[in-house]
Amino acid sequence: MSVKKQFAKTKPVCKVTFTVAAKEANAVSVVGDFNNWDATEGELSKLKNGTFKAAFDMPKDNSFEYRYIVDGAYVNEPEADSYRWNAFANAENSVLEV
Repeated sequence: MSVKKQFAKTKPVCKVTFTVAAKEANAVSVVGDFNNWDATEGELSKLKNGTFKAAFDMPKDNSFEYRYIVDGAYVNEPEADSYRWNAFANAENSVLEV
């Protein structure tokens, strides 16, 4: 799993690319504050090598909680900027700083 950030020089946005290596998975999504925790809005595309990947434009100078859904199971990003306890989920969420 990884997150790549590309900051635009002329716009207040950051292109964030999420990559998840899950060869055996059928579906992977990224859900979080930036897409109202909606798995359909955060679907990642499966590449030929079994990696799932998608890019999203996010407003700069923000902090977002997020998690991956891999075949229905919630998974955190091991390389997240930080983690934040979420009482609603009763678990820690990954945090993305852009």
